[in-house]
Amino acid sequence: MSWFDESRLDDERALGAADLRLRTLAESGARVRREAGEATEAIAAAVERARDARPRAVIAAGPDSRLLRAVLEPWCPVPFVAWPGPALPGWAGSLDLVVVLAPAGSDSGTASAVAEANRRGCQVVVACRPGSMVAEHAEGRYSTILPAVTDDQLAIAVVMLSFLHQVGLGPRSEPDRVAAALDEVALACSPHRDISINPAKMLAISLADANPLVWGGSVLAARAARRVAESIRRATGRTALAGDAEHLLPVIEATRPHDVFDDPFADGGGGDLRPVLVVLEDGADDPVVREHRGRLQAAAAERGVRVETVGADDIEAGGEVARYASLLLTGTYAAEYLRLGLVD
Repeated sequence: MSWFDESRLDDERALGAADLRLRTLAESGARVRREAGEATEAIAAAVERARDARPRAVIAAGPDSRLLRAVLEPWCPVPFVAWPGPALPGWAGSLDLVVVLAPAGSDSGTASAVAEANRRGCQVVVACRPGSMVAEHAEGRYSTILPAVTDDQLAIAVVMLSFLHQVGLGPRSEPDRVAAALDEVALACSPHRDISINPAKMLAISLADANPLVWGGSVLAARAARRVAESIRRATGRTALAGDAEHLLPVIEATRPHDVFDDPFADGGGGDLRPVLVVLEDGADDPVVREHRGRLQAAAAERGVRVETVGADDIEAGGEVARYASLLLTGTYAAEYLRLGLVD
């Protein structure tokens, strides 16, 4: 049975073994800047082409369309649809804009959707590697390729969102400011930063003996919660759930009330792992979000379930995309520190 050795989080040898994964996280901001720099000319061309008329609708095609949906659905001034399959909606045509994220550019279904968009005369903007299969199918009179140079889905999405913001179809998304927010997280969560002042290490310690329930109130915070829970599952092999309040409340309410006299070493050294509620706070002040947060926290207090808050509500520059990126990176760092601290 595995146990958590928190001393490994400040141990140079243990951290050295995880250097590649931690370095990849630390370079998140640099990848955003690199993608934005490489795509500058292509974005300008796409913006110029889009100035003629606002599209009837925006279609985000391909399997990597979910982040675009989370950002655009509450904001886009024209009808928006995410279409992850290998085709397009039957109504899509020359009045519509099709945007595609294809980091590797090797997905045949995405290539098929892009080719169909060109056949129908849609405006097409594709972020993919030049020379890839998707890029070859994207060549057309009304298409623009935003050249991708990394496989970082977030960095490539930020570039696409920058284009959509410049043509009035999406919220503010300035790559430099998103990169700056990621840099701040990398500094705060650095492996060289002591446990006592490192939010990701402290979160990892709080989750070491627990099954995380990750919740975010806004659309983007909820998506970050799903990605963080996925990272924790991959890093530890343990259960980690993310969902809306109505999905997480039954889990909290079914938890046996905490008893201070429980033997923590019962049942062979650890017993059942209790849930911990992890709230991703991005500053959303919607009444529904406040009500759901309050219900979750009240249920947690009643059952003695610990609550951990990961905050990005103090990030103003860069807007909601920067706050999403900050929450996601902090949670991913915590997952890596969990992986590092768990030993057999």
